[in-house]
Amino acid sequence: MKTVSATNQLPLKRNPFKWLFWVIIIVIMFIWAFAGIPFHGLQDSAGEVSKSIVSGIFHPDWAYVYDGSGEDLVGLTLQTLAMAFLGTFISAILSVPFAFWAARKGHSKVHMRSTSGKLVLTLIRTFPEIVLAIMFIKAVGPGSFAGVLAVSIHSIGMLGKLFSESIENMDGGPAEALTSSGSSHSQTLIFATLPTVMPEFLSYTLYRFEIAVRSASILGMVGAGGIGTPLLFAIQTRSWSRVGIILIGIIITVTLIDFVSGSIRKRLV
Repeated sequence: MKTVSATNQLPLKRNPFKWLFWVIIIVIMFIWAFAGIPFHGLQDSAGEVSKSIVSGIFHPDWAYVYDGSGEDLVGLTLQTLAMAFLGTFISAILSVPFAFWAARKGHSKVHMRSTSGKLVLTLIRTFPEIVLAIMFIKAVGPGSFAGVLAVSIHSIGMLGKLFSESIENMDGGPAEALTSSGSSHSQTLIFATLPTVMPEFLSYTLYRFEIAVRSASILGMVGAGGIGTPLLFAIQTRSWSRVGIILIGIIITVTLIDFVSGSIRKRLV
């Protein structure tokens, strides 16, 4: 009885028109989706406004960069960074107990407990920062304090989820070694669990800080402090040179934060 080697077998033929079928399906879906969007044309002032925006970006108001008043670009950018830093710092601390609550390890009772923790974290991060900022403005008044509260509360939901995944995926060897040697639960937590997951905790915190800087830049548009407030006023008054310098400042700030944070995270993990 002759056997046919795998190398002598002919390769299976693939349908060359399969990819074309899926392209047509995707195109049809996009056409169907955009067909339901009401479009009444561009406004008569669209061209003029677009030219003014572009001109403002390329001819920014350099006098607004720093004037010593604290309400200039430098002062409000530092305020935005402070809001993002404080909100991230608070959330990083408060997220740790939520993370251990939501971490899924062990028997069925632990699974039931972790399910409730994951549900709570999901409910927390359901509300965007801008919605939380509006709610806190009604409670504590407009200003950067409302922005810090919004960033910190929303970040608890995000960091708690990431922290819990780190706990679930960590190496349990050091904790098991201390437990088998008679260490208490608190000793195992302090000397084994936390040192194991701390590099990832710090990495996720830095990554969240990058996002918080972008969020804090927008929260000022609803009165929660930061650089967003003068940006909104400049747009409303059509001061496009002021808009241009604020956008340039935001771009430079976010780029520097991303670069520095990325470099630190590479060293941690």
